[in-house]
Amino acid sequence: MAGKSIRNRSRTRAPRMAPTSPLVKATTLKNGLRCVAVRAPGLRTGMLVAYVRVGSRYEAPAVNGVSHFLEHAFFRGSARFPSTFELNVAAEEVGGSLNASTGRESSAYYTPVHPAHLSRGVEILADMLSTPRLTDLEIEREIILEEMLDEVDAEGRDIDLDNLAKRQLFAGHGLAQKIAGTPETVRAIGTADLRRHLARHYHGGNLVLCAAGDFAPEELFEAGERYFSGYAPAKPIATLRAPRVPSGPTSVFQQHSESQAELRVSFPAPPERHPDFYPLILIARVLDDGLASRLQRAIVEERALAYSVGAGVDRYSDVSIFELEAACLPVKAPRVVAEFGRLLGELCEYEVSNEELERAKRRHAMALEFALDSTTELCSWYGSGALFGHDEDFAKRRERVQAVSPKEILRVARAVFRPDRLHFTYVGPAGKKERAQLEAWVKRPTGL
Repeated sequence: MAGKSIRNRSRTRAPRMAPTSPLVKATTLKNGLRCVAVRAPGLRTGMLVAYVRVGSRYEAPAVNGVSHFLEHAFFRGSARFPSTFELNVAAEEVGGSLNASTGRESSAYYTPVHPAHLSRGVEILADMLSTPRLTDLEIEREIILEEMLDEVDAEGRDIDLDNLAKRQLFAGHGLAQKIAGTPETVRAIGTADLRRHLARHYHGGNLVLCAAGDFAPEELFEAGERYFSGYAPAKPIATLRAPRVPSGPTSVFQQHSESQAELRVSFPAPPERHPDFYPLILIARVLDDGLASRLQRAIVEERALAYSVGAGVDRYSDVSIFELEAACLPVKAPRVVAEFGRLLGELCEYEVSNEELERAKRRHAMALEFALDSTTELCSWYGSGALFGHDEDFAKRRERVQAVSPKEILRVARAVFRPDRLHFTYVGPAGKKERAQLEAWVKRPTGL
């Protein structure tokens, strides 16, 4: 009924959260490999993931990109499945589709699997990761070099916003390195480098095998013992502590001839294990959790300043980065960052209203419930969490987020969103006027 109000309408109630977190059982095999089984009764699909503590964070500069290169090489066949074709046929016969991703401090190898064929899925994944043939490397090298073209312009300059931002924040540390490496390092990586990296990182103590679906946890444990027993026992790879982020404000401008600009404002923040991380979760939702949230409403819906905007927390094992970013016309970039400053300044000056905070908490609780229907989300939460010793379950996360008060939001916002913690990254065309305005804002960010 447009234009009319409805009297006596019931208030929005907090969603009914599942009474418990999903049934999770875990065990550690003799060689140190951890197996995590997430029981999801009633779901028709299963998901199988091997998480490995490996990535550009752990690479020497001379072989930057070796983790990503090795990820590609795994798909070229293994001892039992000696070609790409045979490996993929085996996975597809049990409902699978092999895939992988490499990040700065972990890699994941995953496939859907029919719950009735979980053991076969483990066999395929174990053989692929423990006995790779490492053939056709020149073909993979060319594929990787082609992929990397997305990160540079025609003159070879780095135009990837995330790469530039992380280099600014973590200069001289592995977290600053590009995930795929550089053309020079990728061309230099050889079979011996891949085998050394394989031996150093792919062993029992550095890997978590996780499965989610409607199956008995003991089936995963037995299959893990049977097929991953060839891994030698070893301790997890030691992590070089993240460096102290330099004092801000700092800025990086990368000229690029595209018609649109990309920009990001970054603030170092507490890691996931820290109590202040829970207020950060809600701050991100207050700013960017649908079209009704502050960032979308102020910048897109009301002012049409940007094509897209976003806010979130980029998490690592020992640090996190709170990020706001936008894609916009270069001429609008100064107004976008001014709005960033205004919105963050409001969070630092005034307490979030109880109504807005409760809405963010409801959205968070519903997202956790939605995850119960996704085997991918369940594996990501419990498997990657186990890799870094963060074993918080859904119920505990919900409880801790629900307990956050407006005063805590205000305190954490004031601690994080400070000019001396601000780092600005810009990629795109910038006229003299716009660049001068952006540089002036970075030096004296209005609102903060």
